[in-house]
Amino acid sequence: MPRYLSRVPRVDPTIRIGGNVTIDRRTFTRSLTAGALGGLFRPWNTPAWAQAAQARVPAPVARAAAGLPKALVTKVRVLVPKIGSNRTSVTASFNQSNMVILVDTDAGITGVGEGGSPDLVQSLAPSVIGRNAFDTELIWQHMYMDPFYSPGREKIHALGGIDMALWDIKAKALNVPLYMLCGGRVREHVSLYSTGGLPAGVQSGPTLKERAAATMAAGYYAYRVDGSIVPNPGFDGVVNQGRVGGPGAAGAGGGGRGGGGGRGNQDGQIFDSRARILAIAKAAEQIREGIGPDGNWTIDVHQKFDFHEALEICRLIEPFRPFLVEDPVREEEFRTQIPKLRMLTTVPLAPGEEWGQRSEFQTLVENRDIDYARATLPNVGGVTEMLKIMAMCDAHRVGIVPHFTGAISTAAHIHFLASFSGQVLMEYNYGTTMPPYLTEFLDFHDGKCWPNDRPGLGVTLDLNQLTPIAEYSTAAPANTYRRRDGSPSHW
Repeated sequence: MPRYLSRVPRVDPTIRIGGNVTIDRRTFTRSLTAGALGGLFRPWNTPAWAQAAQARVPAPVARAAAGLPKALVTKVRVLVPKIGSNRTSVTASFNQSNMVILVDTDAGITGVGEGGSPDLVQSLAPSVIGRNAFDTELIWQHMYMDPFYSPGREKIHALGGIDMALWDIKAKALNVPLYMLCGGRVREHVSLYSTGGLPAGVQSGPTLKERAAATMAAGYYAYRVDGSIVPNPGFDGVVNQGRVGGPGAAGAGGGGRGGGGGRGNQDGQIFDSRARILAIAKAAEQIREGIGPDGNWTIDVHQKFDFHEALEICRLIEPFRPFLVEDPVREEEFRTQIPKLRMLTTVPLAPGEEWGQRSEFQTLVENRDIDYARATLPNVGGVTEMLKIMAMCDAHRVGIVPHFTGAISTAAHIHFLASFSGQVLMEYNYGTTMPPYLTEFLDFHDGKCWPNDRPGLGVTLDLNQLTPIAEYSTAAPANTYRRRDGSPSHW
């Protein structure tokens, strides 16, 4: 052997794998070859292959998951208030339903939700029964995808009520208020405005200026009016039973829903949109006088006007700086007309009280064509979907202003609004009055709602004030497919 080769260190013919495990180089080479060939010809759809493809759960995560109660859903119950039920209302299956949904679990924890109608809950319950209440995303996807058709807005409302109850279960099991599961609190209180303009229980003189000033003095953030608003003195242009304004005519200087130009009974009435434009501008001037330079006011145009009329209104009220203009054009035209309106006026725009999921808000939010999304529980599909809307709005600095809703959903609003870092404002009409079927509601004082530390949604029911009307305890086979990693996929 040449002398220079004799100085080369001898190579150990084994390869150390780890610990005391070693393998001969020839064996190692053969295993690599076999592994490559085996990977080439291995069937992709075998259970062993699918199991091997799943990511291993880290030990700390596994331990944390093991510490949570399983809380398998055993029953979904539907109840309605004995006093104040709106089950027969035209909005009973949408944004003001106060039907109570209870989700029972084998852990002895019952979640409280609200929304929808009995037939809609009945169609969704089989996708929930037998599942772990902590798997809110998985259950949401199954409720959404198990039926043949994707749910419409009414069904999404019921889905959102069930989802709300599942989040209530999770927070109760962890003994924390719901906002802790949404990221924790970022604000001390939630600012409010009343649908009727002058909040319930607040005393005021008859003029717009006086009502607006009294609302600010009561601690509310904004004074709200409707597109039927009238300046003082005057009528609102509504014709009722052959009379224009005057006593008995809807909104003739009254409070109504719009706070000085209310809705009354709209059936058979005439709304002269052209005559309303200058009246709104005059009313805006009087409201600004009442709230002063630092106060805020909002107007819900309520889809009453066509695009050219809405644009004229927005431009006329610009000098009086509304906090927002709600639903300025028809809902079905939001995606095409609001971007145009955004380019032609400086007033903040806030559409969406009739919308549901984030896909409906997505384009307008991402293009920053709106300033506030009127995303509301349970309309959007519950807390699970609301968290995604919050993330989308936060990314584009769009605020959230929920529409008024049922009492339990209103309590849920406090939790997600308390944890959203962008601008928020909530439409609120309960004042200090608690619905009779609740013994714990939310904390309201000084014109504001304050987060509390009670577990879950923080509401407690008086079941004696509720009438059970249905319950569901049977699961059904899902039409939903699963991917190799176990996640659900539309069938």
